[in-house]
Amino acid sequence: MARRTHPGFTLIQVALALVIAGLLLGISLPRAAAFVDSATVSAAAQEIAGAHRRARMTALVHGRAVVLTLGPDSLAVRLVAEATPLWRSRGPSASGVTMPGPVREIIFSPIGLSVGLANASFPLSRGSATRTVILSRLGRLRITK
Repeated sequence: MARRTHPGFTLIQVALALVIAGLLLGISLPRAAAFVDSATVSAAAQEIAGAHRRARMTALVHGRAVVLTLGPDSLAVRLVAEATPLWRSRGPSASGVTMPGPVREIIFSPIGLSVGLANASFPLSRGSATRTVILSRLGRLRITK
């Protein structure tokens, strides 16, 4: 009677494969986490920049003063005399991004310029990734690392 052999792996081969997989994961996971943090912070910065552009354009289109509210939990655009926002979005904290400081309100005149002391910086961070959104009263916007 012929003896059947079953192809397979030895315990040493399986252990070696697990050690190599563990080393590769140990090297790549921190880099992947840093990449995800950087992408998330960049997206939050772009969302704030988009809210700024939206508020400015809303003031120009409606020909009325508009309030942009920027907080960690929400971003909103509303007309000055109205309580109901025309637009609202989740803030940076919804994606785990930290934005320290109080909730800020920036008022745009009907010609699209910010009024009052509207220069503002919004530092954003998650893990080791950071960005700062810098808004000027004249409508200039910068995102720095």
